[in-house]
Amino acid sequence: MSLQNLVALSNRYGKNPDFVLAGGGNTSFKDDQHLFIKPSGISLEALTEIGFVKMKREKIRELFQLKELSDSVQREAMVKKMMADAVCFDSVGRPSVEAPLHEIIPFRYVVHLHPAVVNGMTCGRNGKDICARLFPQAMWLDYTDPGYTLAASFFNASESYKKANGSFPAMVFLKNHGVFVGADTTSEIESLYDDIMLKLNEFVKASGVDLKLKIADDFDSATVMEYAPQLRSLLEDNFTATVVSMPYFQVAPGPLTPDHIVYAKSFALETDKIDGDVIEKFEARHGYKPKVVAIPGKAIFAVADNLRNARIVADLARDAARVKQLTDAFGGADFMTDAARIFIENWEVESYRKKVSSGNNDGGLSGRIALVTGGAQGFGYGIADELAGAGCLVAIADMNLDGAVKAADELCRKYGVARAIPLKVNIADESSVAAMFESLVGQCGGLDIFIANAGVLRTGSVKTMEKKDWDFVTDINYTGYFLCSKYAARVMSVQNKWGKRWTDIVQVNSKSGLVGSNKNGAYAGSKFGTIGLTQSFALELIEDRIKVNSICPGNFFDGPLWMDPQKGLFVQYLNSGKVPGAKTLEDVKAFYESKIPMNRGCFPADVAKAITYAVHQQYETGQAIPVTGGQVMLS
Repeated sequence: MSLQNLVALSNRYGKNPDFVLAGGGNTSFKDDQHLFIKPSGISLEALTEIGFVKMKREKIRELFQLKELSDSVQREAMVKKMMADAVCFDSVGRPSVEAPLHEIIPFRYVVHLHPAVVNGMTCGRNGKDICARLFPQAMWLDYTDPGYTLAASFFNASESYKKANGSFPAMVFLKNHGVFVGADTTSEIESLYDDIMLKLNEFVKASGVDLKLKIADDFDSATVMEYAPQLRSLLEDNFTATVVSMPYFQVAPGPLTPDHIVYAKSFALETDKIDGDVIEKFEARHGYKPKVVAIPGKAIFAVADNLRNARIVADLARDAARVKQLTDAFGGADFMTDAARIFIENWEVESYRKKVSSGNNDGGLSGRIALVTGGAQGFGYGIADELAGAGCLVAIADMNLDGAVKAADELCRKYGVARAIPLKVNIADESSVAAMFESLVGQCGGLDIFIANAGVLRTGSVKTMEKKDWDFVTDINYTGYFLCSKYAARVMSVQNKWGKRWTDIVQVNSKSGLVGSNKNGAYAGSKFGTIGLTQSFALELIEDRIKVNSICPGNFFDGPLWMDPQKGLFVQYLNSGKVPGAKTLEDVKAFYESKIPMNRGCFPADVAKAITYAVHQQYETGQAIPVTGGQVMLS
């Protein structure tokens, strides 16, 4: 029950960004022999009862017998080994580097969090004095480098506190590093944190400082469309960058806490324009490319190797700005020193924590951003599934937003957090298409692979087909492909301005785009026509490093296009008499399967393999690639 209570408390605080962000913070429970502590890099929100690292308390305490080593690298390597040796054989994961601090605190439960309002005080010039007034029974520890140095300082300070006060404090505030709270029950922990938050919130309000971050209502869309795609190319560094755009706020001008450094780097780039020279000068000065870029008054960009991590960078950038704002109530910001900053930037332990929490995927298309129209079901969803499995961030675009949300949620459950996003679009409506791409760029920064999959079919004889049905098919299949390619190409051309990668427009065409289709002229005509568009777009866009190809699949008999009991093609073909002698749906299906040398319909995985080929093949554009089981062969 003890760990169950701690899991509930950990999850509660982990879900509340007012208390902790990303993989920061940690919690523990101890009995007479063992310490159970959150693993490094695992978020409090995701923590489970079996997720705690079980450690031998006596082994942890051997750390406090160490003699000081002058070589920090040697010292931290020794501490790392000692902590690993303290992990029980039946436990997994790497313990939090702050495990020794949890061992020092004598209470059964320890919860270490980084609330912004707490860090407003711990990062304030007058924070120590104000802390003594607001929390006279608490212990304050001046900033110390994490690892052995912090453990030793914490141990010595706690011994001095106990001698002076007769007991260990329930609250320990660390300069630039949050607060530790200890108690023998989780209810006491909650009560202590409630008291901390109440007093600090009231103090900040009384000081006339806003508790919430001052931030613009929205970002400037034109700025985002101009610069976010360029940043994807300029800031890629052994990975394909993802860029999250935010409304403008005043970024923190320096590092305030270790977490801010680990996830968002010590310094942001503030500039009125973005180009290669600006990025090179920033990198030359700081030794790294920026994770946060601010265009004053217009927008803020957060950059990482995938969407999940870019959102974390965004969260930490906002949090740093909020902490900086809150320090105004505590005498102004007291930033970390250069020595402290450099230690964190080069510390292996924090690099490990960030790596574990990142949840990156190393698939063949890892980090690429793909958009699939008509992705909520059928071929589109199958293609999206295959692309997500290959490592892509997939945008599911569909007229049916609820369906797109459901599909994106399913892919995230299958492949991980933030691996898919939903978008609403009517590809026959230019304003809707433009809005879709604006939303995509705002959320992700740009586009690597556009899959023009959405399509419709209305069968009927040329003698009897009504013009409204003809227009419906043409508007979606032909004009829709043009509109989507128009706006995809705009984004890709801006993105490719600084990069050396190729981007891809891939149209999901049909075997009916290669050979005529009886009583199916509207559909076949639209597909023949779009192969002409593919070839024409390919010739034009090659100068922008955009390849354009069509994939011509055979029939996906298992999808809703064929199987829908009211509108499916099997029903339509049966009712229109397209299949001579067919009396049942099974007769229609058997007729079409008999036309395929491989005796089966096409599957999404077959199409996805062809798409992947088109993307990886850098010496191919303007092609129509059949995927028909031998039913249609090029001549």
